[in-house]
Amino acid sequence: MSKVKQIKNTLQEFSLPLIFGVIAGVAVANIDHHLYHELVHYAPLGEEASLLGHKITLHFLINDIFMVLFFGIAAKEITESILPGGALNPPSKAINPLLGTLGGVLGPVIFFFLFAGMFMSEGISDVWGAIMTALTPGATMPPEAIVFRGWGIPTATDIALAWLVARLVFGKNHPAVGFLLLLAVADDAIGLGIIAIFYPDPNHPPAPIWLLLVLAGMVISYVFRVRNVQKWTPYIFVGGFLSWLGLLEAHLHPALALVPIVPFLPGPERDLGLFAEEEEDEDGHGDGHGHHHSPLEEFEHQLKSFVDFGLFFFAFANAGVELSSMGMITWVILAALLIGKTVGITFFALVGSMLGFPLPEGMKVKHLVVAGVVAGLGLTVALFVTGEAYPGDNPLQGPAKMGAVFSAGAAAIALVLGKLLGVHESQAGSGEE
Repeated sequence: MSKVKQIKNTLQEFSLPLIFGVIAGVAVANIDHHLYHELVHYAPLGEEASLLGHKITLHFLINDIFMVLFFGIAAKEITESILPGGALNPPSKAINPLLGTLGGVLGPVIFFFLFAGMFMSEGISDVWGAIMTALTPGATMPPEAIVFRGWGIPTATDIALAWLVARLVFGKNHPAVGFLLLLAVADDAIGLGIIAIFYPDPNHPPAPIWLLLVLAGMVISYVFRVRNVQKWTPYIFVGGFLSWLGLLEAHLHPALALVPIVPFLPGPERDLGLFAEEEEDEDGHGDGHGHHHSPLEEFEHQLKSFVDFGLFFFAFANAGVELSSMGMITWVILAALLIGKTVGITFFALVGSMLGFPLPEGMKVKHLVVAGVVAGLGLTVALFVTGEAYPGDNPLQGPAKMGAVFSAGAAAIALVLGKLLGVHESQAGSGEE
């Protein structure tokens, strides 16, 4: 393998573009916040250029177009997981992780309201009423209670970082890695659903009729599959475009556009493994043993590098907050992520086990607790949701984003806790319960 390819693989394996993007965004925002704003909202096609009423800025291109591919690749992993040998085959195997996902959403929400009510409810005469208003789709919040709109921020888990940290903590082939990936993809989908339902643009109310375009995209993709179209591009550029257009015009976030389309891509006969990598021969070429031959695999293989490195720009465009903007909401978000995820996932997964839906074979309570800590990595989608919960120039947006950025500390906590509890696959047999 060439030196360049080794460096490229290392950058991708450790999600370094995403991490560097966060660092660069925070650095530039703190050195010159005006410059940062100008960069993120730069209009490459001119100030007057727009698409369906949306100004074409770098922020729009990254959050509304590029992130479509990010969630499309996540949908590919879920699609393969229903194949023989996958985490969702048979479907009963997925019940416990999905119960954990439910806990990983409800836990942070409960702890967010608890901490926000304890530390940020001054001047609010009816805290319970404010919480109920925040949970009402499209409801107008009184200015003094606007903090409660942030309840959706800690519900998400950063897919790429959670997968990376899980492999470091548990080992590459430990079942907890698959458990966490399924959980992360599912609760990120819920997170975007929360954006669509609970954070509509008051200037552009939802227009469900446009969702017929999403349905049309799915029908066309189904026809491609029936006709055995063996290229991924028609599915993505025809079906995916119609789905994206439908969500955009329905005033729902278009980042989920490929989620209903990717499952129609013909795939391999069985799951080849999470983020399966192409094996190489001595010359550094693929060995051809079934990898990247189906349209589903080719879709990931040809776009994954672009997406992995593109996450630098997503992180840069969304993580640029001034350190001086930290406030109580920073710590409320961080605590809701770290404590809420750990408690919620552990509790719901254990309840699932007691109801007859066991944890994946090889996972014990200690693995579950550490997995809950890893799930507290809320970076990517948490930043995404923050912009919707506290839009525009809301003074809570910067401090809330800092809470999402600081959640990267969950990685260090998980590594230390995992070492103390001996959860790595190489430590199997030592200190088992």
